[in-house]
Amino acid sequence: MSEKPIAVVVNGAQGRMGQEVVKAVNAAPDLELVAGVDLGDDLEAMVREVAAQVVVDFTQPAVAVENTRTILRSGACPVVGTTGFSREDIAALQSEAAKLGRGGLIAPNFAIGAVLLMKFAAEAARFMPAVEIIELHHDQKLDAPSGTALKTAEFIREAGAESWSAHPDARETVDGARGAHYQGVRVHSVRLPGLVAHEEVIFGGLGQILTIRHDSITRESFMPGVVLAARKVVALDKLYYGLENLL
Repeated sequence: MSEKPIAVVVNGAQGRMGQEVVKAVNAAPDLELVAGVDLGDDLEAMVREVAAQVVVDFTQPAVAVENTRTILRSGACPVVGTTGFSREDIAALQSEAAKLGRGGLIAPNFAIGAVLLMKFAAEAARFMPAVEIIELHHDQKLDAPSGTALKTAEFIREAGAESWSAHPDARETVDGARGAHYQGVRVHSVRLPGLVAHEEVIFGGLGQILTIRHDSITRESFMPGVVLAARKVVALDKLYYGLENLL
């Protein structure tokens, strides 16, 4: 007798990412879409009503933390692709999940190629003396820098890379021209119609440049990672940050 499919609720089901998640869950034989909820719906009540095991959340940064808390409280495992979490937010949610003994995942990017970019960047940072990050997204993305760029900078710093400084006399004639400074890495955000999700990590060294780039051309690129996470979180007992923890 085959195992019962994992019961999945999609939060933000009417959004562009949510619609892709709905299609991906419906196409996976071991997952079952038991409900789709959106703005104005009672997420906790729906999760309890349909006995959801997993809730996939692609909503808005302003409600991401509370949604994750609601999912944990309602008895399901969160798979969260909404960005905008601070390090403090993630730590607090991990603590709440640990108390409940419940697993889940918050991931700034579900594209396998984006996870590889971060890993490759961390490796390159061990050998190249200077680096900057450029992330490019569609003009409807509300947070900047992207969660992927922030996670990439964390990977680079964790690899032991030293913070690199430009010329000591350098100055900005226009505020913000040199981008944000995070974990010792300059991060630049671009928002334009026509883009989906893209990132370049540019390393500089003596007489050479190394560029590592990932491009999500369509939102379908995130779905294998979302499906993978939905399958795996039900067996976890802690909340992880980053898809690389499940690969």
